[in-house]
Amino acid sequence: MNLRKKNPALILIDVQKAFLDEEYWGGNRNNKNAEAICGQILNQWRKLNLPVFHIRHSSTNLNSKLHISNEGFQFNEHVTPLENEPIITKNVNSAFIGTDLKEQLDNLNINTLVIVGITTNHCVSTTTRMAGNFGYETYLISDATATFDRIGINGEKYDSEIIHLTTLANLNEEFATVWSLEKLMTEI
Repeated sequence: MNLRKKNPALILIDVQKAFLDEEYWGGNRNNKNAEAICGQILNQWRKLNLPVFHIRHSSTNLNSKLHISNEGFQFNEHVTPLENEPIITKNVNSAFIGTDLKEQLDNLNINTLVIVGITTNHCVSTTTRMAGNFGYETYLISDATATFDRIGINGEKYDSEIIHLTTLANLNEEFATVWSLEKLMTEI
């Protein structure tokens, strides 16, 4: 397969500075180089002149690191958008809810998506699930996403890597095909 022939759009979800503050989000972040990997993929997309969409989260909570008034709202330096690359701002977990992402994809006749970003179990998962439900051929890049430890309903602590891997397992072959960076680069 040559993925490039399918005119895939790259969807970069919430690759923002706020996620560099591990403790704020629960600590013990896995895939600490996820943003750099997102940047590698973005550079490849740009070289191939394929469509790119930058998604950013804008929290309505004034105290959130992702509120527009905080530096954390800014894009991570590895994925700074170019002037001609669309930026879509959302304030919920899905990049499709309350935005024109689907309309923009449909206007470009895009039916294949490659999804990367942060966090695996929140906005990445929600957007991937919706992409699959909308019928897009969806690929999620496992090492280009990351998450943090979570506290369970009974106060138990769940390790970030377990959260990451179980989220990917839930999405794989149901809502998306999960690939690594290495696999993506051989297919593009």
